[in-house]
Amino acid sequence: MVMDILETRELRYFMAVADELHFGRAAERLGMAQPPPSRAIQQLERRLGVSLLKRNRRGVALTGAGEMLLHEGRAALDAATAAARRTRRAGGADTPGGPRNRLVLAVKAGASHELLHKLLDAYAAEPDAVEIEVLPSGLCEQEGMLRDGRADVALMHAPFNSLAGFDSEPLMTEGQIAVLPAAHPLAAHRTLSLADVSDIPELPLARWSRNGTYPPGPGPEIHDQTQLAQLIALGRTVAVLPDSARTWLWAEHTAVPLTDAPPVVTHIAWPAHSRSLALAGLIRTATRL
Repeated sequence: MVMDILETRELRYFMAVADELHFGRAAERLGMAQPPPSRAIQQLERRLGVSLLKRNRRGVALTGAGEMLLHEGRAALDAATAAARRTRRAGGADTPGGPRNRLVLAVKAGASHELLHKLLDAYAAEPDAVEIEVLPSGLCEQEGMLRDGRADVALMHAPFNSLAGFDSEPLMTEGQIAVLPAAHPLAAHRTLSLADVSDIPELPLARWSRNGTYPPGPGPEIHDQTQLAQLIALGRTVAVLPDSARTWLWAEHTAVPLTDAPPVVTHIAWPAHSRSLALAGLIRTATRL
């Protein structure tokens, strides 16, 4: 039915207002005057037959229907953006003069070097292999890259990454380590427990973003691997990481195995609806490693 059709332009306007909860700031974010977003949302409300926003002098608030559209609309916009990006990539339009068919593989910077080398080498030997572009990501960014089409496939690490909404295959299981400043007394231990490293006053646990928010705590907010490595070396924080993180440690770091930390499982993950033959070939190669 016509009343059920959502235009991506309307969704973008609504998402900006829903995120900012202010028409003026939303219009500034969109790079336009205020009337177009306001009119578009009013038209959207009339067509859907519901109120999406509660308007008052101080700004706006979301209704229950608005909360639903905020959640569903973000997924819809990600899907539309992903379709456009992957279509351009399949036709070579995003890299003029480059290959017409390639796959973008998102990986957490510094994670699973040995596994990644094995996968890339084994796949390159396949007769129908396409070019693989490795896209390093920040901590826990692979999910977003898959959802909005920046990546076609990703190496993800449970329980740190969510696999919800993706197809996946497990590739490797490893333990976890505490990475401490080498001069700290706990660095001399052969093993530690999670309790040992969770409440060190002078070394609060590092915190990194998941879905755009940082968990509460006194530890520093971590944005990338280099920042984390430097803060540990300076004696400002401690981190709990997969055992494969040993490959990028500095001389100023010490890794101590954790006896009671849950195992980390590295998965190769991809969009559940994918029909890419090249991607299917990469997955087959991965599961044979």
